[in-house]
Amino acid sequence: MSKNDKDDKSGRDSHYATLRRAVRDAKRERGEIPTPDPRKNRRKDVAWAPPQLQPDQVFLYGLHTVRAALANPQRQLIRLSVTQNALARLDMGDTEALPCPADLVQPQDLDRVLGPDAIHQGVMLETRPLPVRRLEALKDSPLLLVLDQVTDPHNVGAIMRSAVAFGAGALVTTQRHSPVESGVLAKSASGALELIPHIQVTNLADALNELHALGFQTVGLDSEGPQPLEETLAGDKIALVLGSEGKGLRHKTRETVTALARLDMPGEIKSLNVSNAAAVALYATRMYLARSRS
Repeated sequence: MSKNDKDDKSGRDSHYATLRRAVRDAKRERGEIPTPDPRKNRRKDVAWAPPQLQPDQVFLYGLHTVRAALANPQRQLIRLSVTQNALARLDMGDTEALPCPADLVQPQDLDRVLGPDAIHQGVMLETRPLPVRRLEALKDSPLLLVLDQVTDPHNVGAIMRSAVAFGAGALVTTQRHSPVESGVLAKSASGALELIPHIQVTNLADALNELHALGFQTVGLDSEGPQPLEETLAGDKIALVLGSEGKGLRHKTRETVTALARLDMPGEIKSLNVSNAAAVALYATRMYLARSRS
C-alpha cells in the first residue's frame, strides 16, 4: 500500500469516526440512548472542589448548549475553552471565526474546572448570565409556565426544553428555592435556555396576580384538583403553575391561582415526575388554545 493510500484511508476513518460521534451525540441529546456514567473511569483518589464563581460568572458546557449560547445575540460571551476535536464538532470554523476569544485545551483541563462528573464533550464557555426579564413584557404571549419552588436543575432544564417545544412564552420561577442559571441547568435544557425568557420573581403570589391583571387564567396542577385540566381551561391566555415534587403547590399558591386542575391518568400510576407532568399539561393547553382560535 502506498503512502497516499494510507493517508486516504486514515482520512476516511477519521471522517467516519466524526460522523459516528455526531450521530451518537445527537441521540444522547434527544434521550434515545443513555449518557455514559463518567464515574466508571474516574480516579478514586482525585479530590475536586468547584471553582468560586462570581455572581456575574457562568460556565456553560456541552456541544449543544455551547453552540446555542454562541448563537444567542443576547449572550455576553467571555471566553471559550475547547478541544481540537470539539472545535471541529461545533462546526463554526476555526478559533478566529468564533464570536469570542477561544483557547485550545485538553479534556483534562476542563475536568479540573467542571469536575469529573460533568459531560462537557470537550467544550466550556464562560459567559455572563442572561439579561433579567420582567412579566409585563409577556402580555402578548398566550401560554406561560410557572414553577413553584421546583429546586432540581435537571428537572427545571427538562421543563424548559418542553416549554420551548410547545411554544411557551416564558418560564417563571421563584428567586428562592429555585436553581440559578448554571452549567447543569443549561446542559439539562439542551439549548432551550437560550430560546425562552427565564423570569425569576421575588413573590410568586404577587406575580400570579400580575398575570391576572395581564389577562391570564392561572391553572395550578394538583393531583386532587376538582376537575381534569381539559375541562378547566378557559380564555385565550393560560399560565400553567406546577409545584415541586413531593410538596406540590404551596398553600398560598393554591389560594391565588384562578383554578386548580388535575391530570387524569387511566393507568395504575397516578402521578408523574414534574417535568413529565409539565410536558403533558403543555400539550393539552396548546391543543386547547389552537381549538379556541379556530
